[in-house]
Amino acid sequence: MTIDEYAAWAATIAKVDEHPTNERLSYLGLGLAGEAGEVAEHIKKLLRDDWLDKAGLVEELGDVVYYWACLCAATGQQPSALLDASAAKIRRRISEAASR
Repeated sequence: MTIDEYAAWAATIAKVDEHPTNERLSYLGLGLAGEAGEVAEHIKKLLRDDWLDKAGLVEELGDVVYYWACLCAATGQQPSALLDASAAKIRRRISEAASR
């Protein structure tokens, strides 16, 4: 399954349509923030306990991807295009930093 196929599938599960309501967008954004917080919690516990629950972290990363993909679909964006744009932005930043 490609990331674009995953986003289309996730959008059906999250009941995202072409014109999502502010409430639906808020729900998805808060879901993303909540799951990112759970990822941060795993990292915090790594610092505190010097042990990482990799399986738990990976599960939370999957939840982050789900909400991110749903938000992509809700805003009419292809996830693959966003990944390409992100990579280009990072390459630009690296290039600019190297030229300083």
